[in-house]
Amino acid sequence: MKPSDRIFCALDTTETASAVALARKLQGTVGGVKLGLEFFCANGADGFKAVAETGMPIFLDLKFHDIPNTVAGAIRAVAPLGPKILTIHTQGGPEMMRRAAETAAEDAEKHGHDKPWVAGVTILTSMDDDDLKAIGVNDPVADQVARLAALAHKSGLDGMVCSPREIALARAATSTDFKLVVPGIRPAGSAAGDQKRVMTPSDAVSAGADVLVIGRPITQADDPAEAARSIAASINS
Repeated sequence: MKPSDRIFCALDTTETASAVALARKLQGTVGGVKLGLEFFCANGADGFKAVAETGMPIFLDLKFHDIPNTVAGAIRAVAPLGPKILTIHTQGGPEMMRRAAETAAEDAEKHGHDKPWVAGVTILTSMDDDDLKAIGVNDPVADQVARLAALAHKSGLDGMVCSPREIALARAATSTDFKLVVPGIRPAGSAAGDQKRVMTPSDAVSAGADVLVIGRPITQADDPAEAARSIAASINS
């Protein structure tokens, strides 16, 4: 995989026109873009389709978390849009994850579109051990991530979202073909922002990351395309 293909740029905006313009600027410099919950709530399927028309692969990061039937229905609703990656919360349990994976495969076969990766979200990268304790989880973040990673793999998910610091333990708990989608990526010298567990792009790839989710270091740069090229070069080096 080319270094640039590993990068998915997080388009943290609710404005369709801004998302489309940035996606166009980044064509050829990243592997895709990420649209999150705020964007989708503001613009729905029409906003997704507008960005998709640029030709960019899309990581649709909605983090579904509900009873199994509802999550399966949500997967069925968004899969025909053609996202490259979809997310669900692993803490929804094994049955919810299994139904999500099965529904994504069934819908792709039924409608003839590519099956999206269904990736499980374990512990949000804005959380640390103290945050887990505050919600009644006394295990360290690393232990909880490993437990949920193994459960996601066993339940049939294609991969998981994990912080850079959990790449090695997530890989050890799963398999070499289990996709690791990694936010919390900051080029050397960048501010950590609201991420508590961060790593540089080159270190994350060396550790075993498959996809790097990078937002502000690209989107807030004076020249986003050049910033993306620089990050890809740092991975290559």
